[in-house]
Amino acid sequence: MFHKEGYRIIVVTFIVVAVLFLAAHYVSMPTWAQYLIWSTGFIFLFLILQFFRNPKRNYTLDSNKVLSPVDGKVVVIEEVYEPEFFKDKRLQISVFMSPINVHVTRYPVGGTIKYSKHHPGKYLVAWHPKASTDNERTTVVVESSVFGPVLFRQIAGALAKRIVNYAQEGQQAQQTDDSGFIKFGSRVDVYLPLDSKINVTLNQVVTGGLSVLAHQK
Repeated sequence: MFHKEGYRIIVVTFIVVAVLFLAAHYVSMPTWAQYLIWSTGFIFLFLILQFFRNPKRNYTLDSNKVLSPVDGKVVVIEEVYEPEFFKDKRLQISVFMSPINVHVTRYPVGGTIKYSKHHPGKYLVAWHPKASTDNERTTVVVESSVFGPVLFRQIAGALAKRIVNYAQEGQQAQQTDDSGFIKFGSRVDVYLPLDSKINVTLNQVVTGGLSVLAHQK
């Protein structure tokens, strides 16, 4: 199963790869060149299909837990000042996604969407210290009945050139539903109340919609 954001790119990739295969078959060239074109086409198509996959998962909704919004690796767990919405200190958990991870972004909690904003910006590598403030990004805040306002931020990386954000202020968000998509490498930051109980450790691999980032004490 593939995400809707990838349909156009997948179709275009199929067409390009098909043209390359036909050219390799009908145009006179050395055998090694044909094999190189075929193998390169297969690898490229595989990577595109891998990137836009959207696997079915059995989610368990729990308002007392904050679920990971994306697949990836936990790269930051720290107390920081959040300047855009809260303007105070929060617990930040950041998950880095490589190009081979599932890139669907899911709501980590359910509730009313209080804030949703897109910021144009740079394309620094996703782990750069200034990526959270300088890169293209979107900020979404969901009012949870248990945690209060929970902020999560999609951040473009060096390869990510488009962030898709479905969240609209005033809408009801259901935990684990799609909130957006980031194309080709990125990271998501989650900002929680200081009294939240963290359930993950640095460098832990997490799964979107399944892994618990934090729970209420």
